Amino acid sequence: MKKKLLATLLSASMVMGIAACGSSDGGATTPASTDTANTETQTQTQTTTDTTTADAGSQETASAIDTSEHVVITYMTTGGAPEGNMTDEMLSQLNAILTEKVNAELEIYYIDWTDYLSNYNLTLARMDGTVDLVGTASDWLDAWPNAKNGAFLELSEDMLKTYAPKTWESVSPEHWDLCKYDGNIYLMPEDNYAQWTNHGYAYRLDWAKEAGLADGVKSWEDLTTYFKYVKETYPDVIPWDSDGTQYGQMVSGWIVSHSNYVPIDGINSGAMWGGKKDDLYTVYSPFMTDTDSLVEYAKMMKEWDEIGVWKTDVLNNTASDNREDYKIGRVAAEQHHTQTWTDLCSHKDGYTIYDDPNAETGFFYFGEETGNIVALSITHGAMAVSAASKNPERALMVYDLLRNDPECYRLINYGVEGVSYEIDENGMRKNPEGYDGNTDGITTNFWWGRNDDLELKDSTLNWDAINKLYAEYDKIKIDYPYGQFVPNVDDIQSKIENINDIHTTYMKQISFGKYQGSAEDIVAEYQAALEKAGIADVTAELQRQFDELYK
Repeated sequence: MKKKLLATLLSASMVMGIAACGSSDGGATTPASTDTANTETQTQTQTTTDTTTADAGSQETASAIDTSEHVVITYMTTGGAPEGNMTDEMLSQLNAILTEKVNAELEIYYIDWTDYLSNYNLTLARMDGTVDLVGTASDWLDAWPNAKNGAFLELSEDMLKTYAPKTWESVSPEHWDLCKYDGNIYLMPEDNYAQWTNHGYAYRLDWAKEAGLADGVKSWEDLTTYFKYVKETYPDVIPWDSDGTQYGQMVSGWIVSHSNYVPIDGINSGAMWGGKKDDLYTVYSPFMTDTDSLVEYAKMMKEWDEIGVWKTDVLNNTASDNREDYKIGRVAAEQHHTQTWTDLCSHKDGYTIYDDPNAETGFFYFGEETGNIVALSITHGAMAVSAASKNPERALMVYDLLRNDPECYRLINYGVEGVSYEIDENGMRKNPEGYDGNTDGITTNFWWGRNDDLELKDSTLNWDAINKLYAEYDKIKIDYPYGQFVPNVDDIQSKIENINDIHTTYMKQISFGKYQGSAEDIVAEYQAALEKAGIADVTAELQRQFDELYK
């Protein structure tokens, strides 16, 4: 299918997704001030090819690249700067290696989480050489708007082959294509790292078997059976102590479990528009078309409310600490994504649920009934090079080492061996005796180049269960198909906001069974409100933009 990118993109995309889910601990120096970083950068003389003639460097072999001038490469990432941990020591060791290999050193520039997107984009927009490597994302960090606005450097194939050869070789042509805007590569994807953020319910597998579900929970109907059993058999346990905020994930989970719907990220918090697995580029909203399914959902949620799955004040239950209560056996389920389940299913210190030798934690993932699983976009975490970088070639060389060199990889991701982590007899990573994360950990937030070929598995995780589920996912998953789509919503923004408000108001009632009247009535009322708010107009405009991009 011939793909064209949108002629116009948002200057700042709507960010409704999660940020860097399943992140690893990573380290950084105390961030240099803008003035300091800028001064250092300005005093450095480019000794390889200039940005405008970078392609000429592709004719050089790696050994012929001129690295005689020592340079500082500044890497920008989101998150607060570390205080008092091992980040500085890690960087000292890392920079000794980088200096030896490419005569460069790394500094880290942190964008604090407070008002992070605005500060991130403003830093890039200054174009003052403050940063070189930029952690970015297509779904939560404005990767495509920044590429369109000239903040990122075009990365030619020759440039990548010359200065980041291992990265170039490891990324498939199909994945490089997903990193292009207007035919040019701007991003290096994190495409060899298993990170599953699809949602579902973690639950007591041993209790499900007691309830007659020999294979565990495999459907929403099984969940109903499980919750009934828990309520009747373990009266001191709350089936699920929801705080009332999960209504959006619940109904979205129901829809993907009963259809082949593939939602588009980033339009609104409800993921209310998308395509179908067998017709990806025809936009529709199942919240308007799948009426019978929504009625069945409303009926089941009313049943759950009557069973007592959650507390009667669920919509105002701000005191819930369900996940921590699951770890100690006070509740029977937790709704979140797969990465969270990998923790809950593991026998960690303080998880007194496993004082019961029969205790097991299963996972019912949304889409399990229909085999409808979409992998996280490979540009959910990606690395770009600032167009204002004074040393873009050396920046690529540093990134290639961070991503592909085992020694550099362990330092940037795990810290100082013997202090921040140890390797056990099985080759897995563990905390040293007396480890204190506040002083012994690192903070790099390196979510833009993790590599499963070099990962050290966490020894505290239940890898038998995790690998089994990941293998199941790999058999049925599809790649996220809309990674290059950034909607231009200027003319429909007010309608999207109204639709989002309507969705929130009604789905709180429907998802927790707190509506009046019949399921048919509440769904009809909800859909009428959406129609009045202009959902058909939004769908039509998104289709027009899809046609420009994908047809």
